[in-house]
Amino acid sequence: MELKQAQALAQEIVDQLAPYYERIEVTGSIRRQRPFPRDIDIVLIPRSQGKLAMALEALGEARLGGKKLEERIYKGVQVDLYFATPETWATLLLIRTGSKAHNIKLTTLAKKRGWHLYASGRGLINDRGERIAGDSEESFFQALGLPYAEPWERER
Repeated sequence: MELKQAQALAQEIVDQLAPYYERIEVTGSIRRQRPFPRDIDIVLIPRSQGKLAMALEALGEARLGGKKLEERIYKGVQVDLYFATPETWATLLLIRTGSKAHNIKLTTLAKKRGWHLYASGRGLINDRGERIAGDSEESFFQALGLPYAEPWERER
């Protein structure tokens, strides 16, 4: 589908879920402004997991459900919803925006320093087990000695 169509569908989902989240962001290829996204990725912090679950039922068929990720089909398009907490928000935003190549680049830079970038949301952890990035997307770039890259500037 074209980017404008994907953005419109994503906005419909964001609007439908509005009463049930504290924070939400459309991520993935839509956030990177790729011309032809294949799916819709969303990171959100739920207000109430129970009430959100009922709202998600209205979105369409569930393909996978869990505490951290739910896959749904909305109007024929796969939607991946990643559930965050305030502590995991920035890490999930970074990782779920991607791209895969960009995530590999960041992970490789971390490994060269003996650090670990946890896609689960823990953040960037140094060789002493301390979290050194994860409060913002910018914190990852700063810790790895990189200039901040806007989502649309990240490797394809």
